[in-house]
Amino acid sequence: MKSPSRTAAVRFIFITILLDAIGLGVIIPVLPDVLRRFTSDPTTVSERFGLFVGTYAFMQFVASPVLGALSDRWGRRPILLGSLLGAGFDYLFMAFAPTLPLLFLGRVISGLTGASLTVASSYMADISDDKTRAANFGMIGAGWGFGFILGPMLGGLLGALGPKAPFLAAAVLNSLNFLYGWLVLPESLTPARRRHVPLSSLNPLKSIARILRPSAFRPLVAIYFLVFLAGQIHPVNWTLYTETKFGWTPWQVGLSLSFVGVSIAVAQGGLTRLIVPKLGAARSLTFGLAAYAVSFALFAVVWRGWMMYPVVALFSLSGVTMPSLQSLLARHVPPERQGELQGSLVSMGALASILAPLLFTRLFVHFTRPGAPVYFPGAAYLGASVICWGTLAFRTAAEVDRPANFT
Repeated sequence: MKSPSRTAAVRFIFITILLDAIGLGVIIPVLPDVLRRFTSDPTTVSERFGLFVGTYAFMQFVASPVLGALSDRWGRRPILLGSLLGAGFDYLFMAFAPTLPLLFLGRVISGLTGASLTVASSYMADISDDKTRAANFGMIGAGWGFGFILGPMLGGLLGALGPKAPFLAAAVLNSLNFLYGWLVLPESLTPARRRHVPLSSLNPLKSIARILRPSAFRPLVAIYFLVFLAGQIHPVNWTLYTETKFGWTPWQVGLSLSFVGVSIAVAQGGLTRLIVPKLGAARSLTFGLAAYAVSFALFAVVWRGWMMYPVVALFSLSGVTMPSLQSLLARHVPPERQGELQGSLVSMGALASILAPLLFTRLFVHFTRPGAPVYFPGAAYLGASVICWGTLAFRTAAEVDRPANFT
């Protein structure tokens, strides 16, 4: 039975991730209007929108391993609470930024202080054992899923009040969560389990290089990156694909994406607790990877719009993949290096988020442009399926029961 303090901590981590995802999603509907304060040219607005999103991903790539390592040194609580406080100020900054450079500076700061996912994952690893680790990581995935559903909806509603309103709401929510965490969140990393972090180790590239060294779990790290890369197919390609192939309206696209988000959130928050205890983390990973590969292939070849929905139901089974994978990775890393591990993983995920649009958009354009050798709008989804089939080869090579050398 969980202790009251541990239950409160898990609840706080879930709310933190939920609010982090809401904060990211809430500005999406109003961001074009915010950018139009500085230019009226549609092409320039589109370019700056992409740059704005890419800036955050790049800063996450740089900062996540650093913040994870700092949490190994100073503990999870101060870094996590500092992140929430910094995010609250950042949203206020962006709401009132009088110039475009200052708006981008706010996004840079947001990326630098965005330790929520890194340190929250480390915190979950600290308070978990072999029986609860996958389920606890599943709560993180569920928080992200529900947050990305609620965020754009909330942003659209608040945007009717003005482009500043969603930023102000995100600032208030993060500030309230900071106060909640200050009251209920205990430290998960005791002083005896912390480690000295030399200045040289704060180089994010060194942290990533460390987890890529030959080890028992390097194939699992490769799987993490490739699954994250393939998983970006939905935000990158879903709208283009469904509008082109099925003639869906924005309302139909939004409804379908909400269904995707709900399905994944339910799978990570609920199915993980049912499947992983029965199959074990290693077999659950294989099961999830196969679900990814099959469902992406089906997305590529369905010929009626309504068929996307049953495929989404199948796709939701892949929700056990990331919790199982993070559980296997965390199992073989000592407590004093969980922050470094989780930070490096988040950084690799940010890198995948940068590369995915380049890969999948190019595939889509190549096979739908006039004069294409074969007209195939599902090419990007088939590419994602191929990536996931490839991860099964890495899964075969992964020695999940052998401790890794992460020093």
